[in-house]
Amino acid sequence: MISADLVVTKVSQLVTCSGQAPKTGPAMREAGVVEKAWLAGHNGKIVFIGREKEFKEKVRLNEKATIIDGQGLVGLPGLVDCHTHLPFAGSREKEFSLRLQGYTYEQLAEMGLGIQTTVQATRKISRKELKDLCLKRLETMLLNGTTTVEAKSGYGLNFEDELKQLQVVKDLKGLQPISLVPTFMGAHEIPPEYKSDHRGYIDLLKEKIMPEIRKRQLAEFFDVFCEPTVFNLEETRELAQEALQQGYKLKIHADEFVPIGGTDLAVELGARSAEHLINITDRGIEKLSRSQTAAVLLPGVSFFLMMDKKAPARELLNQGAIVALATDFNPGSSNLISMLFVLQLGVFTLKMTVEEAINACTINAAYAVDRHHQAGSLEVGKDLDLVLCDSPSYLSLAYELGRNPVRTVLKAGQLVVKDGQFLARKFDQNKAE
Repeated sequence: MISADLVVTKVSQLVTCSGQAPKTGPAMREAGVVEKAWLAGHNGKIVFIGREKEFKEKVRLNEKATIIDGQGLVGLPGLVDCHTHLPFAGSREKEFSLRLQGYTYEQLAEMGLGIQTTVQATRKISRKELKDLCLKRLETMLLNGTTTVEAKSGYGLNFEDELKQLQVVKDLKGLQPISLVPTFMGAHEIPPEYKSDHRGYIDLLKEKIMPEIRKRQLAEFFDVFCEPTVFNLEETRELAQEALQQGYKLKIHADEFVPIGGTDLAVELGARSAEHLINITDRGIEKLSRSQTAAVLLPGVSFFLMMDKKAPARELLNQGAIVALATDFNPGSSNLISMLFVLQLGVFTLKMTVEEAINACTINAAYAVDRHHQAGSLEVGKDLDLVLCDSPSYLSLAYELGRNPVRTVLKAGQLVVKDGQFLARKFDQNKAE
């Protein structure tokens, strides 16, 4: 008999996203739905998925087992947000309002607005204050069904404040349930004090900040913004190769505004993901489709900036690329915190099917942060990260707009959201490792 300390009974539809990982091609339209499902866990891991009859034949509940009624609910894997800029301070509401009035990016920069506004606010805030901000954001993410989040630095742009951002991400681990994947992105922009000295800033990154972050084990991934106005292709190559040599895994912000070869470089260097891709070329699509590099699409950016141009999700999917979706949560171009809304944007703005969007928000997003072996799908042996939604069917996750259907969230088998309410911050992170 299988021993279990938790069971979720009579789930109307359980979307498992099981099977190959990552999903590509026709597999993207397979959601792995189990009707009237029972799911059991033990010590934070899934030990059984099936029907009631099989459950009663094979599973033995411990004396103090938790029993959750899933009748009338839709279950799916905990959502994975594989691209965020979580640890920042400040707001860009004024900039947002001016953009609505027709001000251009260049005009806003001349007024001292833009990314430097966030850099100044992030440098000014204390580590404790930044941690408290992030805790509130993570609570909202959890209430919307997100259980794993990638968190990039990149708003410090100096030694002290890049470390501060990543130290905050580390601090958050034991204070709340969401699993965090830290990414060092000091190559997000050129800081104001180095505007006329790109070389000096690149050397600072390579020789001082990158080694110290690795020494302190504050980041798993390295990311760089490959754009002609930020880091050109050769600068990106230099930084990316150095990051690989220092032991980082690699991500690249590529082809967001101008296609200068960032996607090609990501594939060449074996990056885990190329991200944004609003202006990816046909050649870039072809190269991604023949690689193991994930295409992380961020539909919230085109939506938030009211851009007509969007990432070519259909072309990428049709050619067999690994497609994931994420929020790009940041104050300037995607002040978006809900992966459920991203799922809907994937359907309505990128022309994805509901099944494709769900897989892109779960198993493929987990792949984009190298967590697909433990998260992103509901399968025996994986973490019991489960979201239960008050929805008539899984199709309603995209069909019903404007409300949050999440009622229950389990993280590593621990109940962290109940009846749509966040439970007290008591959580054993060891079960989520």
